[in-house]
Amino acid sequence: MDGYNTEFWDALDELVRRSAIVIDRPKGSAHPRYPDFIYKVDYGYLKDTASMDGGGIDVWVGSGERQIDAVMCIVDLLKRDSEIKILIGCTEEEKREIYRTHNESQNMKGILIRRGQE
Repeated sequence: MDGYNTEFWDALDELVRRSAIVIDRPKGSAHPRYPDFIYKVDYGYLKDTASMDGGGIDVWVGSGERQIDAVMCIVDLLKRDSEIKILIGCTEEEKREIYRTHNESQNMKGILIRRGQE
């Protein structure tokens, strides 16, 4: 197997292209269950898609050009699940913030896979 699979990124591009992006947690808003947590990057989901948690596929939408930059693969020990989150148009600082967000608690850990990373 090769480390970089163009077809994976092409499939993500197609999924995002065919889906409406819903930002239900805009930058600066508080998490609905954890009011001390403030979103530093727009967070939402792809409408009419399905993810492990029963909602739509999660997306982080940054301030850059609207293209898929990376994905976060996360494991949540409290929810006992795992899923991906698609990063769209995220600057390097936004990617660092998203990475920190998914790794700051003992119960959630994630890895960032950049597009083109082998």
